[in-house]
Amino acid sequence: MRDVLPVLGRWYRAGLPFGLATVVEVSRSAPRDPGAAMAVGPDGEVVGSVSGGCVEGAVFELAQEVVASGEARLETFGYSDEDAFAVGLTCGGEITVLVRPVAPGLDPGFGAVVDAVAAGEPVVVATVTGGPAQRGATLAVWPDRVSGTLGASGLDAAVTADARGELALGATGLRHYGPGGQRREDSVGVFLQSFAPPPRMLVFGAIDYAAAVARIGDFLGYRVTVCDARPVFATPRRFPEGVEVVAAWPHRYLRDTDTDERTVICVLTHDPKFDVPLLTEALRRPAAYIGAMGSRRTHDDRAKRLVEAGLTRHELSRLRSPVGLDLGARTPEEVAVSVAAEIVALRWGGTGAPLTVTQGAVHPPRPDGTDTGRRARPALQ
Repeated sequence: MRDVLPVLGRWYRAGLPFGLATVVEVSRSAPRDPGAAMAVGPDGEVVGSVSGGCVEGAVFELAQEVVASGEARLETFGYSDEDAFAVGLTCGGEITVLVRPVAPGLDPGFGAVVDAVAAGEPVVVATVTGGPAQRGATLAVWPDRVSGTLGASGLDAAVTADARGELALGATGLRHYGPGGQRREDSVGVFLQSFAPPPRMLVFGAIDYAAAVARIGDFLGYRVTVCDARPVFATPRRFPEGVEVVAAWPHRYLRDTDTDERTVICVLTHDPKFDVPLLTEALRRPAAYIGAMGSRRTHDDRAKRLVEAGLTRHELSRLRSPVGLDLGARTPEEVAVSVAAEIVALRWGGTGAPLTVTQGAVHPPRPDGTDTGRRARPALQ
């Protein structure tokens, strides 16, 4: 959804109605997660995707119908194993898609949501999917304000509370309530879509590997900062466009920088005068991943120094060192792939094993924590 919002914002500000289709629920293998979106605008222009091609034609027609009627629709599409294979899945399944018309007169708060996402402000869009409430009604929830209504004050209050909780986690998913927001009833479906600011990747050490790690971090959707105490190396021209470059002592910069449970920290300096104070700071603060480059000898020496600096065994256990998965990487670009692979595996609970030696569903757990049941199995002899 985030990727198509700039185009939707232009249509909206021009007063051009469009049909917005959003995946709100999936079963079995699915080509897109909940929150994936496709929009059909003026003259049949299409942006985004809800299925990778399996059901786009049907969704295209449905989007045109809801624009003409002004009424939202909820449809479930099933696709065969053959269709699933065409988009890279192992088996078919179902996706449930909410398609609603969007225009200034129908959704007065949509423009504010587009602007908030563009500005990096956290916001959740809650949309009624069905039940005794107006399907397609929306409520935008920020940490400090709300816009719109789902049709009942009690429902608005319950959804606002849940939306702010989801926003803190960056989570997206379908919730159910009673018509007045009752927690023990489930007649009203409400899809909560979080637009949290991009997670941060902090890369310390402006060496040649840092440029490759920064590039792949940007590709994965992180807001990347490279920091080095040496101004001659910490120069923007050595790094991809859009990457922030800071000349400062790493541990001092980190001390003054907010991190959270989505933050990735990559320490590439492998120099004790930088590493030890930096990792002492990093391992005592929130972060999704903390990795440090170096040989096994460097790691052993670093670990000893960190213990001497006062880190506990539990704190030290958070450190991924030597950084990355065992891919046999040699070049900076290959090492960056190794680091990115470890970050993704840790995020989703992947084993890091080749899929040819695993069993169960190919796709990792979804953002709601649902386990797909993928397990490693012994390699064939």
